[in-house]
Amino acid sequence: MTAHLISVLGSSPGVGKSTLCGALSEWLSGAGASVDHFEEADVLTRPAFGPVAQEFADGAGTVRPATLVACTRAYVAESLRAGREYLVTDALLPFIPSLVAWGHDEEAIVRFLGELARAVEPARVTVVYVHGDPEKALGRAIEREGGAWGDWYVRKLAGSPGTRAVHDLASAAGHLRFEADLTRRLLARTPWRLLTVDVEALDARGAYARTRRLLTAELGPAASAGLEG
Repeated sequence: MTAHLISVLGSSPGVGKSTLCGALSEWLSGAGASVDHFEEADVLTRPAFGPVAQEFADGAGTVRPATLVACTRAYVAESLRAGREYLVTDALLPFIPSLVAWGHDEEAIVRFLGELARAVEPARVTVVYVHGDPEKALGRAIEREGGAWGDWYVRKLAGSPGTRAVHDLASAAGHLRFEADLTRRLLARTPWRLLTVDVEALDARGAYARTRRLLTAELGPAASAGLEG
């Protein structure tokens, strides 16, 4: 059985993406599967992504799409050699928010996604897209991180070529809505399975329960037999 990469994405900071990613990793590990939990910050520390960290630190604050593809290919190949069954990644791919912020247009992102899809073969990919209202999610993120985080987030978007129109939290939420629509539309053109989890009426436990049910069905009877219960 080849590796199954489960990429957990969120439509906004504060939507519960990282909490869900951790819970899914614990579930799969607890069932006896070989799991690699790739946390969001790992993209700057994992050896396979060393070139990404180097380019990002060079001062431009951007990374070439070809570097993202090459490093993702290296990570998947490394995982396959290690015999890992599940790669549960927090915002690792398909990198659409970063590409938008760095000023890449839709045509360029579509080309990138085609290259990325080939790079992860033969791993199977399922994208779990955690979706919620961005204004509410940003409010939760500020409540969790503090008021200074909101100012930092707006400055971060305003300082990037593709998101310079952002100037306050309201325009940040508007951008996130645009980005959510773009992400789901472009993901529908990939060979990957997309599972959208609307968390607007769910707490963290409910979001996990719903995602677990969807993933268990996605894995199929043979693969999911040891994950039930």
